[in-house]
Amino acid sequence: MVIKIDKDNLEKALSNVGKENTDEEKRKCCKGNGEDCECESEISGQEEIGFHKGALNTLAAERNELVKMIQNVEAIMQAHLKRLEELGVKIPVEKKR
Repeated sequence: MVIKIDKDNLEKALSNVGKENTDEEKRKCCKGNGEDCECESEISGQEEIGFHKGALNTLAAERNELVKMIQNVEAIMQAHLKRLEELGVKIPVEKKR
């Protein structure tokens, strides 16, 4: 399943993931005025700031863990390459694109 995220309107993109507004939800949100409206979040500005800061802190920590994992994999690969060279096996080095 591929989720497309609208980077220009993150709040709307996140609140609509995996759900469609039912007619009942639209009536509650649009206060029964019968017009097509976009349902706005009832979250305060400070709460939204906290949400985004928390998300960024979590994502930064995840990115740091990913970097550590890549460094570990690279170290293990280098150890295997070194040992293969000691055993006389030559591994061609790929050119980076």
